[in-house]
Amino acid sequence: MEIHFIDKISSTHTWLCEAVKNGDVRTPFALYAGVQTDGVGSRGNSWNGGEGNLFLSFALPSSELPDDLPHPSVSIYFSWLLLEFLRERGSSVWLKWPNDFYLNDKKLGGTITAKIKDFFVISVGINLSIAKDGYSTLDILLSPHNLVRDFIPSLKNLPLWKHIFSNYKIEFYLSQKFHAHIDDKSVSLAQAVLCPDGSIEIENKKVYSLR
Repeated sequence: MEIHFIDKISSTHTWLCEAVKNGDVRTPFALYAGVQTDGVGSRGNSWNGGEGNLFLSFALPSSELPDDLPHPSVSIYFSWLLLEFLRERGSSVWLKWPNDFYLNDKKLGGTITAKIKDFFVISVGINLSIAKDGYSTLDILLSPHNLVRDFIPSLKNLPLWKHIFSNYKIEFYLSQKFHAHIDDKSVSLAQAVLCPDGSIEIENKKVYSLR
């Protein structure tokens, strides 16, 4: 995968989505930044931060994804791959449904995904060294350069969704202590049931990770 670094950008996600849409980059392609000033978070929120944090977006052809991966759960899939990468280096981070990185009860990052034509753009923001009030930073020392250098090459051999899900479902009980925003309202996950495709059944409806 071709990897590019830029000192400062408004949003790696927005930039790469436009580049893929216009055919300006050749996928697979990754872009990360030293500073992000107008990043895209979940539910239209911003995800910005200072130098030393991770602002990463990468684009893959849908044909390179595992055949059994449900497209609405692409964010969960790549979040879990990064989670495993961080845990192998000693972190105690966990994944709150659908794709938020947490340390204990505080969020430190998240993943959003966009489908552009026959490609997926996956974007990750993680507080590696700096966090706003109410948020956490990663519990291990890891620079964005080293993280990208070691994590991106691991995406060459993508495991099947069933292998990722078998591990993800074991920890889903941690998410049930929290709330999620569904249809613009905060909903307790206490009674949520995780489905094999990564969606949840809650309040008599099936909800997918669509970000």
